[in-house]
Amino acid sequence: MGLRLKKNDTAVVITGKNKGSKGRVLTVTPEKDSVIVEGVNIVKKHMKPNKQYQQGGIIEKEAPLHISNVMLVCPKCQKPTRLSNNVLSDGKKLRTCKKCKEVID
Repeated sequence: MGLRLKKNDTAVVITGKNKGSKGRVLTVTPEKDSVIVEGVNIVKKHMKPNKQYQQGGIIEKEAPLHISNVMLVCPKCQKPTRLSNNVLSDGKKLRTCKKCKEVID
């Protein structure tokens, strides 16, 4: 599956228990087709005390979502959108919003 999201993009969840939630993409894992979105899909994890978590206990953290369950939010029109990939003559690839035709990067 082609990856349409990159780190620090704004994404919205389009299906599941967190439908409609927006957040910044923290990590993208192409091997598992998953992304972690800031503040979305929070799970509780029981941690033993270690150097990073001195006290241990129950920690809340973001869990990965499948990439097909999130959509990019266009920075210009602020709407969830699909992307088109355009290749320039020098071989550089550009992501373009399908709704407003604005170049994203």
